[in-house]
Amino acid sequence: MTDETDTLDALGLLCPLPVLKARKRLKSLPAGGVLRLLADDPAAIIDVPHFCTEAGHTLISQDSVDGHQIYLIRKSV
Repeated sequence: MTDETDTLDALGLLCPLPVLKARKRLKSLPAGGVLRLLADDPAAIIDVPHFCTEAGHTLISQDSVDGHQIYLIRKSV
């Protein structure tokens, strides 16, 4: 695994764009890389965990700060 972390700012984007952009960004990360996803779409609370489960990625954490969510996603190996 790697400690490489990338940040994707999806603030202001509505469903399904945060998940679609996360999928695209994760493709460019090495296996085990971590994506920090910022989103404020209310549907992301459901969509991001579901995407991780379906794609086999690990949702490390999910937090809310200042009106938006921060997700840490570890790319599957």
